[in-house]
Amino acid sequence: MLNPVMNNTKWDELRLEMHALTPPPAWSTVSTAGYDHGPDREWFYHFKEGGYDDIVHVDIQVETPGQRELVRSVLRKVHVPGEEISEGFRVFGYLQDGQGAEYI
Repeated sequence: MLNPVMNNTKWDELRLEMHALTPPPAWSTVSTAGYDHGPDREWFYHFKEGGYDDIVHVDIQVETPGQRELVRSVLRKVHVPGEEISEGFRVFGYLQDGQGAEYI
């Protein structure tokens, strides 16, 4: 069973902070229906298209060590459930029963 760990307010905070970065990092999402979207760099309109209710997780891809540090700083500011991955960061929208997550 999937348990929500993000709400629309937190998704909007994340979206606006990522949109403000220059250049904005690429992102991709996995939906509750198993659909993959991305990669995409357009955070302002594309990321919120269709709402947030079906986002299992979003992967934020970073290209340089400097961008990784900048994105990490933004994620700490927004305080979201996620983890660091080799490509960048994964922010969880839902967790499986028994699955834990740290807050970035």
